[in-house]
Amino acid sequence: MDDKIFNTVVNTLAALILVVVLYPLIFIVSASFSDPALVLNGEVLLWPKQITLDAYRNVLQNDQIWNGYLNSIIYAVVGTIINLIMTTLAAYPLSRPDVPGRGIFMFIITLTMFFGGGLIPTYLLVKNLGMVNTMWALIVPGAIATYNLIVMRTYFQTSIPWEIQEAALIDGSSNWRLLTSIILPLSKPIMAVMVLFYAVGHWNSYFSALIYLGDKDLYPLQLVLREILMISQSDAVDGGNVGLESKVLLAESIKYVVIIVSSLPVLIMYPFVQKHFVKGVMIGSIKG
Repeated sequence: MDDKIFNTVVNTLAALILVVVLYPLIFIVSASFSDPALVLNGEVLLWPKQITLDAYRNVLQNDQIWNGYLNSIIYAVVGTIINLIMTTLAAYPLSRPDVPGRGIFMFIITLTMFFGGGLIPTYLLVKNLGMVNTMWALIVPGAIATYNLIVMRTYFQTSIPWEIQEAALIDGSSNWRLLTSIILPLSKPIMAVMVLFYAVGHWNSYFSALIYLGDKDLYPLQLVLREILMISQSDAVDGGNVGLESKVLLAESIKYVVIIVSSLPVLIMYPFVQKHFVKGVMIGSIKG
């Protein structure tokens, strides 16, 4: 009887959480296809009404959208590759018990989670390195995320026995061979987690581009969409009395289209890494 009550409570809570999480997503999709006047009047609650594609046409016919997509893909792919290489090369040595002073290094690295130089010193550093208005300004400063480094190091410590590594070293394996032939093949779950964390971070990032990029041809998708949204809202405000209502309604629809356009690649990518994602997060963050 107690088990039935417990299961009922758990299932009820799970259903409520599902509704809370799923409803906004469904509403955004429905609102993007619905007549914006009905959306503003609160008549669209779940399913789209009076389907229209005007907002999608306005957004997708913009050449800057496709250029922003290409830039974001480049930043995400190149940035994630660099992130994985740098994080792995830092996390693996710090996970080995035979590395002297690893506790001191971890203490120094962890301090960066709580203390930073600030925006102005960081900008001056990036500028002095000649990376302003280049793609590297969005990639190099964040080459290693401290939290991800700690998660990966914990995974190496708790999920790959030191005895296996020690046996390989005794058999004459070099450190590089040990990393590439033993450690990395056994680390697929945590690698999937890192790919998702870093790729989503690059895809959603816009503040760094806003600070470091002046050339619109280098803008990532998020910054392009931000400009489109601001321009549409500005046109709605400054449009005068002629066509003012239609511009306001179009700006309302564009908001929802922008969310869908920017989120779609991440939603497509997630199922391919989902199998390893939960396992990697649980092992990397809870054990140790």
